[in-house]
Amino acid sequence: MGFTLLSDETLDDLQLKGLFIIQKKNTFRFGTDAVLLSSFVASHMRYKKKTSIVDMGTGTGIIPILLSAKTEADQIVGLEIQKSIADMAKRSVEGNDLENRITIINGDIRKAKSILGPVSNDIVVSNPPYTKVNSGFINADDGKTVSRHEVCCTLMDLLQSSFSLLKPQGEFFMVHRPERLADVIDSMRRVKIEPKILRMVSPKVGKAPMLILVKGIKNANPGLKILPELILYHEKGDYTEEARLMYSMGLESE
Repeated sequence: MGFTLLSDETLDDLQLKGLFIIQKKNTFRFGTDAVLLSSFVASHMRYKKKTSIVDMGTGTGIIPILLSAKTEADQIVGLEIQKSIADMAKRSVEGNDLENRITIINGDIRKAKSILGPVSNDIVVSNPPYTKVNSGFINADDGKTVSRHEVCCTLMDLLQSSFSLLKPQGEFFMVHRPERLADVIDSMRRVKIEPKILRMVSPKVGKAPMLILVKGIKNANPGLKILPELILYHEKGDYTEEARLMYSMGLESE
């Protein structure tokens, strides 16, 4: 195991099969959405072995690393437009000795078809920027702006590229914000990725949802299954049993 750690980076234990992640001290630190998305994918993917997965906008590479532990996928690609962040993700992959399963590519989601090839993957996943470029506070830090706002890739850009990468009946998984739900469903259908499973995530019982998890299938027939709401915390602030399993990197229950 070998890796280089820069002065503005930290090495964080994932408490999962001895894996770690390199992160920037002040930005690009993974959170709830990455953990929930990886568990959602692992629970609801149809393909189990000899599976190819692409993570669009991989950032630190956290989702490919979590999926390497939670699934039996043998080929996982993380596509990241920011060169310095892609380099950081590559060092995490190398340090975890996962080069045989995970490949990090510095590239633009909008050019994914030419980079990875059309109709080439079983599954596409993404934790995309949540905020439209013309709304919300724009952070002066370029890295944070790219990760939070649709400056390099819109929701439609992501979905169109995902459709082009997916094999027939391929699966698409995404985490997003509840206020964008109408945009998500409408845009998925416009590119012929049919929404099939939806789950809301709330911090506590009675609180408004903070995230949505959605699965779609390329060129599938209509029919959306809405799962019971996922509650993260009890009233006293401790994790619910389901959330605890996810944060201990266990799989989401069906």
